[in-house]
Amino acid sequence: MILFNKPFGVLSQFTDRGTEGSARPTLSRYVDVKGVYPAGRLDRDSEGLLVLTDDGRLQARIADPRHKRPKTYLVQVEGTPDEASLEALRRGVVLKDGPTRPARARLIAPPALWPRDPPVRFRKSVPDAWLELSLTEGRNRQVRRMCAHVGLPCLRLVRWSVGDWTLDGIAPGTWRRV
Repeated sequence: MILFNKPFGVLSQFTDRGTEGSARPTLSRYVDVKGVYPAGRLDRDSEGLLVLTDDGRLQARIADPRHKRPKTYLVQVEGTPDEASLEALRRGVVLKDGPTRPARARLIAPPALWPRDPPVRFRKSVPDAWLELSLTEGRNRQVRRMCAHVGLPCLRLVRWSVGDWTLDGIAPGTWRRV
């Protein structure tokens, strides 16, 4: 099993099945281990922890919401969260594809993260804040959609942990075996 810190802009797959001639970076640029596959995905514009394994059963258990393995995200949002917004995230919100499970949500101080390339846009007239969100499901772009639903568009999204595995000590674009 491998813990990989996926940089911004990298696809969560080993080959790019996109348009012909595209040169989007994939996992193969960073991970040179044969036979491992991601347990779950991160969008191209998200960063952080990807768990890769060669064990198909383990891969399914990590990704399947029935096992309720929490995934924790550090989220920079546009705006200033109030208690009502945080409480809505904690209760779960109703998205177009149905209600979400309740999440752990709290306002945090800006975390000591690596700089993002390209940098997050900064606007003097619009404040931003950081949230820590923990989910036990993983729908397509769920964190972004939940935050937008409560009026807090995501500027930066970093998955910090999956269960007990964290990014601690893993620089962007690097990995370690566990």
